[in-house]
Amino acid sequence: MALPNPLVTSSKDRLGGTPVFSGTRVPVQTLFDYLEAGDPLSEFLRQFPGVTREHAVALIQLARGKVLAESAADVSHAA
Repeated sequence: MALPNPLVTSSKDRLGGTPVFSGTRVPVQTLFDYLEAGDPLSEFLRQFPGVTREHAVALIQLARGKVLAESAADVSHAA
Protein backbone atom coordinates (compact mmCIF):
# COMPACT_ATOMS: atom_id res chain seq x y z
CA MET A 1 0.00 0.00 0.00
CA ALA A 2 1.38 3.39 -0.98
CA LEU A 3 1.73 6.07 1.65
CA PRO A 4 -0.37 9.19 1.24
CA ASN A 5 1.43 12.30 0.14
CA PRO A 6 1.42 14.40 2.20
CA LEU A 7 1.47 12.27 5.34
CA VAL A 8 -0.39 14.91 7.35
CA THR A 9 -3.13 17.34 6.40
CA SER A 10 -5.04 20.05 8.17
CA SER A 11 -8.11 22.01 7.26
CA LYS A 12 -10.06 24.55 9.24
CA ASP A 13 -13.15 22.58 8.19
CA ARG A 14 -11.86 19.35 9.75
CA LEU A 15 -11.33 19.29 13.51
CA GLY A 16 -10.68 23.03 13.49
CA GLY A 17 -7.40 22.74 11.61
CA THR A 18 -5.86 20.06 13.82
CA PRO A 19 -3.15 18.15 11.89
CA VAL A 20 -4.46 14.67 11.07
CA PHE A 21 -3.13 11.59 9.32
CA SER A 22 -4.01 12.12 5.65
CA GLY A 23 -7.23 10.38 4.67
CA THR A 24 -8.39 10.10 8.29
CA ARG A 25 -9.78 12.17 11.12
CA VAL A 26 -7.11 10.86 13.51
CA PRO A 27 -5.08 13.70 15.02
CA VAL A 28 -1.31 13.29 14.74
CA GLN A 29 -1.04 14.45 18.36
CA THR A 30 -2.90 11.30 19.41
CA LEU A 31 -0.02 9.11 18.22
CA PHE A 32 2.50 11.13 20.20
CA ASP A 33 0.20 11.08 23.26
CA TYR A 34 0.05 7.27 23.12
CA LEU A 35 3.80 6.93 22.76
CA GLU A 36 4.48 9.48 25.51
CA ALA A 37 2.19 7.51 27.84
CA GLY A 38 4.30 4.42 27.20
CA ASP A 39 1.74 2.65 25.03
CA PRO A 40 3.18 0.56 22.21
CA LEU A 41 2.54 1.55 18.62
CA SER A 42 0.43 -1.58 18.26
CA GLU A 43 -2.06 -0.23 20.83
CA PHE A 44 -2.43 3.04 18.92
CA LEU A 45 -2.98 1.09 15.70
CA ARG A 46 -5.55 -1.14 17.41
CA GLN A 47 -7.50 1.90 18.61
CA PHE A 48 -7.24 3.71 15.25
CA PRO A 49 -7.47 1.08 12.50
CA GLY A 50 -7.74 3.80 9.83
CA VAL A 51 -4.03 4.50 10.30
CA THR A 52 -1.65 1.91 8.90
CA ARG A 53 1.56 0.89 10.58
CA GLU A 54 3.50 2.19 7.58
CA HIS A 55 1.79 5.58 7.82
CA ALA A 56 2.49 5.89 11.56
CA VAL A 57 6.12 4.83 11.17
CA ALA A 58 6.62 7.25 8.27
CA LEU A 59 5.27 10.07 10.42
CA ILE A 60 7.60 9.15 13.30
CA GLN A 61 10.53 9.07 10.87
CA LEU A 62 9.52 12.47 9.49
CA ALA A 63 9.40 13.93 13.01
CA ARG A 64 12.75 12.33 13.83
CA GLY A 65 14.31 13.82 10.72
CA LYS A 66 13.03 17.29 11.56
CA VAL A 67 14.32 17.12 15.13
CA LEU A 68 17.75 15.91 14.02
CA ALA A 69 17.97 18.55 11.27
CA GLU A 70 17.02 21.32 13.71
CA SER A 71 19.51 20.03 16.25
CA ALA A 72 22.29 19.95 13.65
CA ALA A 73 21.40 23.49 12.54
CA ASP A 74 21.52 24.71 16.16
CA VAL A 75 24.97 23.17 16.63
CA SER A 76 26.31 24.68 13.40
CA HIS A 77 25.04 28.14 14.37
CA ALA A 78 26.63 27.86 17.81
CA ALA A 79 30.07 27.05 16.37
